[in-house]
Amino acid sequence: MLLPRNNNLARWGIIVLSVGTLIIASVSSMTFGQYPISFGQVLAAFWHYDPTSIEHVILTTTRLSRSLVAVSVGASLAVAGVLMQTLTRNPLASPAIFGVNAGAIFFIVLFSQFFVIASMNLFFWSAFFGAAVAGALVYGLGSMGRDGTSPVRIVLAGAAISALFISFTQGLLVLGQEGLDSVLFWVAGSVSGRELDVVLPVLPYLLGAIVCAMILAPHINILLSGDDIATGLGQNTLGLKVLLSVLIIGLAGASVALSGNIGFIGLIVPHMARSVVGNDHKWLIALSALWGATLLLLADVLGRSLLEPDEIPIGVMTALIGAPFFVYLARRGNRYE
Repeated sequence: MLLPRNNNLARWGIIVLSVGTLIIASVSSMTFGQYPISFGQVLAAFWHYDPTSIEHVILTTTRLSRSLVAVSVGASLAVAGVLMQTLTRNPLASPAIFGVNAGAIFFIVLFSQFFVIASMNLFFWSAFFGAAVAGALVYGLGSMGRDGTSPVRIVLAGAAISALFISFTQGLLVLGQEGLDSVLFWVAGSVSGRELDVVLPVLPYLLGAIVCAMILAPHINILLSGDDIATGLGQNTLGLKVLLSVLIIGLAGASVALSGNIGFIGLIVPHMARSVVGNDHKWLIALSALWGATLLLLADVLGRSLLEPDEIPIGVMTALIGAPFFVYLARRGNRYE
């Protein structure tokens, strides 16, 4: 239910409740798994770390980094989805649907197959470059013709570019099967397998991009009124669109470099948040970040708890929710609400 525009107290209440839910999901991510750990042990691992305790070692070397990846990737993909839907005025826009994730994965696989990548920074730069190339191709194809861009045309362009880069990625994996294990992480999508020394340096950039998006929220709200009106109000629409594109590429590229191909978070979370707080991006971006982080955390917890000791890939868990929602949006039409 959409809240009234002037009901900021209720919006703050939702933000506080969402923060509490995120904390509960984070604790659940620490405690649940193949090796259950009590809440007391979680607290003890951070306040009185014991290197001889198996629980403490598991928490600090595996589950903490896994939870941080889920929180940062979920929040980043959700915010990237908000910005893409606003920039394109398309309710179906998201990094996965528009081929940005597929482009980032392809260039990661390409560089890893033909070059020796010793630094994680090179993975991030290859992901950023791939995301930028895919985004430019989708926008270019979607803008062809006398009528310019349209929601249907740009979605079709995104589907075509996604299929193209996925095919290229599969071809590279067939040609270089000896390197399959090293890149399967990005193809399948996972929030595990990352050490803290890899995750922590990336977090300030992702947090900075989300904060930058929130600072730009008043300008984004003006942009929603249309380019002509925004220009008339003194808005530099071209500069703002370029900056939003850079933020989208940065958020999506870093998310792919950290966790691989995780879809639908950037599609469904912005709509969930928009149905509550509306199109005021000051609230929409903040709530989407919180809900995206929480949803990916819960998807990871369910994925490793339902079929113990095996795990359901997190991409499968998000697809179970996101695929029906995508069908619903497609059947509803091209309204941007």
